[in-house]
Amino acid sequence: MSESQIIRWTEGDEQRSARWRSESGARPPARVALADDRTKAADAYKLACEGTALLWRGDFQNARQLLTAMARRVDAKPRTPARTPAGPPAEALTEALTDASAEPPPAGPPGGAFHRQRARQAQRARILGMLLVPLDADHTVPLRRAPGVQAACAAAYGPPEPDGEPSVLALRELLGLIGAYEWQRNGVPVPALGGDRVHPVYGVFAPVRGEYVELVAGTPLPGRGEGPAFDVGTGTGVLSAVLARRGVRHVVATDTDPRALDCARENMARLGVSTEVEVVHADLFPPGRAPLVVCNPPWIPARPTSPLEHAVYDPGSRMLRGFLAGLAGHLEPGGEGWLVLSDLAERLGLRTREELTGWIEAAGLRVAGRSDTAPRHPRAADADDPLHAARSAEVTSLWRLVAPV
Repeated sequence: MSESQIIRWTEGDEQRSARWRSESGARPPARVALADDRTKAADAYKLACEGTALLWRGDFQNARQLLTAMARRVDAKPRTPARTPAGPPAEALTEALTDASAEPPPAGPPGGAFHRQRARQAQRARILGMLLVPLDADHTVPLRRAPGVQAACAAAYGPPEPDGEPSVLALRELLGLIGAYEWQRNGVPVPALGGDRVHPVYGVFAPVRGEYVELVAGTPLPGRGEGPAFDVGTGTGVLSAVLARRGVRHVVATDTDPRALDCARENMARLGVSTEVEVVHADLFPPGRAPLVVCNPPWIPARPTSPLEHAVYDPGSRMLRGFLAGLAGHLEPGGEGWLVLSDLAERLGLRTREELTGWIEAAGLRVAGRSDTAPRHPRAADADDPLHAARSAEVTSLWRLVAPV
């Protein structure tokens, strides 16, 4: 184990250490103090702001209450402009074969509101991530009134190793892990699959925004509609399952994330389409050509800060641009590429419509049509959301792209 994976602290007169767990890749805190049921929220908040982590030794439920109290303090702090950092469901579809050059309303200063919001979120995550809890080698939390988390930890980290060792992680991350396991156990109902459920795993984005799935379910299939088809960046595999249920006989679903690949395979088995859907590891496209290639890339060109955010944030629009650049070489004559994309990035000033259409043209592609729909997720109607103006006007589209013969 490398030094960057070890957290060290002093307890009594003894120097101690443990494995450090962080899904975001954060380094272990350099300063660690012990905390328990006597620790006051104001003191904990002050230490966290100063960069001192608190390793909890009290009652687990009291730790949760302390985290909530710290969150109230973070959220009550006056919001001042932050420096730009260096570094996600529709009732009816509206078939809109509209002009691909149509431009959303101006978004104001390029990305200003978005970057300020991301900076606030990062600061909040850093402070709340300073409250730590221990995890024994068998995936139990050695604290009073701690819930059983063995199954959730096994789902995220794998089963306990026979020669494993204790670890330490942020309470906030552990609670997220527990919540993700509930999503995995219960699944997400997908109307386009007749209400059957897709089960996301920890670190793989859940298909809770159903409008993009409905677009794929409602757009006429090219040619005879029998496939094959490629699903680039499959995630949970939900779009592959929709295509298989629509009668596409062979779908090749690709991803680079091992968790996503395992998740997609499990979902195809649950949904009874394992024969039709082949899940493979590939960076973007599998070998060969197909009459239909589908991609729902991350919608926002920004740096992700956790594995889950890779489904939302795409630095420099790398995946989007890679898909467009390689699409013509993977389409059969007369085939279509379906690009499923929100215009939120444009409304936030992070990308322009001219950039998108320019990439399409540079790839030798033509827009054959576009289907648009409005999101119905809660944030679109939340006037208190700092990005409400952009979210309330957001449009999700399925772009039908073809390569000249």
